[in-house]
Amino acid sequence: MIVELRKKSQITIPKEIVVELNINEGDHLDVSVKDGVIIIEPVAVYSKSYIKKLEDTVMRINEESPKYNVGPFKSVEEAINYLKESDNDKNEKENEKK
Repeated sequence: MIVELRKKSQITIPKEIVVELNINEGDHLDVSVKDGVIIIEPVAVYSKSYIKKLEDTVMRINEESPKYNVGPFKSVEEAINYLKESDNDKNEKENEKK
């Protein structure tokens, strides 16, 4: 598809592509150039605290893998929630012993 470069270097992404990639207004796109070709890729932007939680979760699952025999999870959020719940259960059991 051919699109026109407009004022302020703007282009319109054709609706067929927007639908195919399931992108919406407000989504972030990474624009780069490789070998003279413009590449536009949808990206997800997460806060540093979210990335830290994800890293901690992955490391914990790697270190304590025999403890976690559930999954696969449908999302990172689901995995983090599972770990939070298992932490809460563990803390409750420890408090009951005291």
